[in-house]
Amino acid sequence: MSSATMESQTTDIRSIHLTFATAEEVHDGLDNAVKELIEAAVEDGNCGIRVTRHEPGAFTVALDESVPFGETYEDIAA
Repeated sequence: MSSATMESQTTDIRSIHLTFATAEEVHDGLDNAVKELIEAAVEDGNCGIRVTRHEPGAFTVALDESVPFGETYEDIAA
């Protein structure tokens, strides 16, 4: 059972914030969030997806107009 939390900023999902309790949860949790945002990216047609690691266990997966459509970029916040 995953303890990852997913919350969207709006009903039109453009961003998902995730928090994981264990490293084992990260891959599946991020994969599920990216899959959810792929649908929104296809509807938008003008942006890709950016995955940002803020600190251990804390991530944001978001639509980003600076990422080309059809691509996913990964970042580590400074």
